[in-house]
Amino acid sequence: MAVALSERVQTSVFWEALGNTLVTWAVGLSIALISGILLGMIIGSVGVLRDATASTIEFLRPIPSVALIPLAVLLLGTGRPGTLLLVVYATFWQVLVQVLYGVQDVDPVARDTSRVYKFRFLTVGLRLVWPTTLPYVMTGFRLGATVALILTITGELIIGTPGLGRLLAIAQESGQVASMYALVIVTGVLGVLVNLGARQIERRVLHWHASIRRETAS
Repeated sequence: MAVALSERVQTSVFWEALGNTLVTWAVGLSIALISGILLGMIIGSVGVLRDATASTIEFLRPIPSVALIPLAVLLLGTGRPGTLLLVVYATFWQVLVQVLYGVQDVDPVARDTSRVYKFRFLTVGLRLVWPTTLPYVMTGFRLGATVALILTITGELIIGTPGLGRLLAIAQESGQVASMYALVIVTGVLGVLVNLGARQIERRVLHWHASIRRETAS
């Protein structure tokens, strides 16, 4: 496997596949983050919307993303858009649910105070709701980053989207066992790096938070 891996990393095909995987992962994660944060903030801040969408969210959230593969291939083909559909769908719920929890965690006294002083909706969102929700957002980001990578590799492996997953599938079909396991190792290392990177970003963004201070002190 070490020999196969050393041979792989010397080819442009490997690095092109790695780049495709990272691009698909980053784009899908970004779309899920932006949409999850915006919708979560809006839905969580408006009681009527929260009550109206609760059952829909609980119904759609448990649906496995891999179940959407036939639909993704039918609608978007075997290119990057099909895999992006899986990535965004799986990651979006990780972010949305965490943001909803964060909005509900806002201090009711502070919320009532802002209502009494008739603060604008945008001011309440930026000055009150967002600081409380940010730790939950970072948790959603950390979970979503890993889920997005898993679905990226899965989409490439099953759908055939260009990337490490596709190289892995080709190695499996052609009987290149050592090369296949070498690529498995690469995807595993990539997953570890993504998780470590997400945790580092979380610590930097939440350096002011009590949990991070305790973690740093210990």
